Amino acid sequence: MIDLALHPAIAVAATKACFEATGRVRLQPFLRDTDAAQLHAHLRERDDWRQVVNSGDKVFELDRATRAAMTPAQHAALDAAVDAGAREGFQHRYESLRLPDGDAPPTPGEDRLAAFPRWLSHGPACDLLRAVTGAEFAFADGQATAYAPGDFLTGHDDAVAGKRRVAAYVLGLTPVWRVEWGGLLLFHRERDDVAGVLPGYNSLDLFAVPQLHSVSRVTPSAPFRRYAITGWLRSR
Repeated sequence: MIDLALHPAIAVAATKACFEATGRVRLQPFLRDTDAAQLHAHLRERDDWRQVVNSGDKVFELDRATRAAMTPAQHAALDAAVDAGAREGFQHRYESLRLPDGDAPPTPGEDRLAAFPRWLSHGPACDLLRAVTGAEFAFADGQATAYAPGDFLTGHDDAVAGKRRVAAYVLGLTPVWRVEWGGLLLFHRERDDVAGVLPGYNSLDLFAVPQLHSVSRVTPSAPFRRYAITGWLRSR
């Protein structure tokens, strides 16, 4: 049984009204306080993060040992390639931990992080997300993400053929952050109009798909990684 629980202070009616009006909403707090603290601690303790970097449609994964063994010239070449990709096309760089889809069966000894998408896909959490979005989604998928200085995600709308994504979510697990450190979740509303939210803690940003958005580059002054669990609510 998954030991996670919603925070009792969630106002469902107001949350639903905001989502209907704008296509996005932030629920904060979202989890029981102890659950958020334990998930954040778990992410900080993990050492099996893999940096994911795309080159066009191809995605490459580099574990921390591989990156530590790279020469300064190799790091500089990778940085240059990533920056070049971001000038005109879709580009991203951040660390990730893949999680089982919410419709997958539980595995022996799984932790709360691995179980999180399945928890969103059943019971009170599923009922809440369906009530807010108005979508009878089938399950949630997910990954944990960590953005270090230099990491970012350029604009995209999450509309991928065959994925049947009805909404996206970002569970913020970053206790301390300043707007000057970057890492903002930005919504591109018009050509010259952008709305953004600060990385949050125990906050669930929920937004309809498709919707153009990005994550701004984390600056060198950020003393912490930007931790979150992200994914999509998907229909059959």
